Amino acid sequence: MRKRTQARHIALQFLYQMDIRAGEVLDEMDTFISKSSDDPEVNQFALSLIQGVIEHRKEIDDQIVKTAQNWDLHRMAIIDRNVLRIATHEILQRDDIPTKVSINEAIDLGKEYSTQQSGAFINGILDRIVRDKNGTEPNPETE
Repeated sequence: MRKRTQARHIALQFLYQMDIRAGEVLDEMDTFISKSSDDPEVNQFALSLIQGVIEHRKEIDDQIVKTAQNWDLHRMAIIDRNVLRIATHEILQRDDIPTKVSINEAIDLGKEYSTQQSGAFINGILDRIVRDKNGTEPNPETE
């Protein structure tokens, strides 16, 4: 598994725990990351993703809610919600990661940890977030 992919898995697992335990795990973040991988590169990228999601959480959640029409954020599956948070953070705040990579990695995470339908759900929302960011109109052929 590639280093950044592994880091996304770690970030998802930690954010999932944070969601379930209502943020109680923040003081356990460094320990969780260091026990998840021996690779400093993986750990640093996972930490940057987690911190980015936490720091920009309101903006990220607002964008997801705005984009996911007829979906309340708290009614989404916890895995899907956190996969969307990681990818939305990458799309909106991380210029060093190609958008296509963020979307493809998010789809794969959703399929691996949630359901097969999660991939299409995640793809649809992230595609709209990218269009909002770029100010482009939807393509009727892909809708």
